[in-house]
Amino acid sequence: MVDTLTYRNILVEQERAVAIVTMNRPERRNALSYEHLGELIDCLKAIGRARQAAVVILRGSGSVFCSGHDLNEMIGREASFYRDLFEICTELMETIQSIPQPVIAQVQGVATAAGCQLVASCDLAVAATNARFATPGVKIGLFCSTPMVALSRAIGRKKALEMLLTGEFISAQEALDNGLVNRLAAPEDLAAQTLALAEQIAAGSAFVIGVGKQAFYQQIEMPQQLAYGYAREVMSANALAEDAQEGMCAFLEKRQPRWVNR
Repeated sequence: MVDTLTYRNILVEQERAVAIVTMNRPERRNALSYEHLGELIDCLKAIGRARQAAVVILRGSGSVFCSGHDLNEMIGREASFYRDLFEICTELMETIQSIPQPVIAQVQGVATAAGCQLVASCDLAVAATNARFATPGVKIGLFCSTPMVALSRAIGRKKALEMLLTGEFISAQEALDNGLVNRLAAPEDLAAQTLALAEQIAAGSAFVIGVGKQAFYQQIEMPQQLAYGYAREVMSANALAEDAQEGMCAFLEKRQPRWVNR
């Protein structure tokens, strides 16, 4: 099914168990137009429903990962347009975290504003060593308030506020040190290393990974006592699943598990 998805602003392909979604507006630095946002939502939801892919890689074509919102669309509009635009952008970020498959950002070039928000919203991120990240809205009079939500949940408060208040770029190494990305790769190795990480995750039970991803986001904002109560119930139900029983038996029998994804 993944191979049959067609859009104007994105490309979709599948390599073994990994769906690769490419933002394909290089002439606009992969800016997130209203249409582009809608296509990404539709695509990710379709992948989530189909369950043919175990992991998703989100990347950008050309020299830039994503430059944020398309400012050409944002001049002289009514308040209702801006609310709708930021609502659909929020829906994209929430979709990334709500589908069962882990979504890995593959970041080359720069990721700015809502593009940086995309990186912060993805479950994991691999960046080229020459990648750069910024939330520069303050420099054009439009504070990056919605990117702030994702950014401030991915990195520490002080660094997040520094990025938001100055609008200056941070390096890939700073992004790694502050938890915005998981690992770095030489530009020529970025695609291969991102795919290797995706396939490492895809080797597990897709059912169990989906359970774990949902549980992670549910518990992360809970007080510790409530989080343990919630996690206890999730893990108890997980233990009854066929893949959990198979995995435990395989470990004890010193063999590879045979996942049935339920």
